[in-house]
Amino acid sequence: MTERTQELLQKALSLPDNERAELAGSLIASLDTNIDPDVDAAWQAEIARRADEVRSGKVSTVPWHEVQRRARSLLDGQ
Repeated sequence: MTERTQELLQKALSLPDNERAELAGSLIASLDTNIDPDVDAAWQAEIARRADEVRSGKVSTVPWHEVQRRARSLLDGQ
C-alpha cells in the first residue's frame, strides 16, 4: 500500500460509522464492472416470492434474538 493510500485509509477510519459504511459500499461498487442486468429483476422477484410466502402463512419469521441464540449454539458446538 502506498503512503498516499495509507493516509487515505487513516482519514477514512476516522469517519463516523455510517460514513465509513457508505464509503466502503461505494468503493466495493466501483470494483463491480461486470454488471448482469438481470440480477436486479431476479432479486426483486425473490423478494416478492418470500414476502408472499410470509403473508400466506406458508412460512413464518423467526425473531432476531432466536436467530442469534441458534447461531451461538451452532458456533459453540464446533
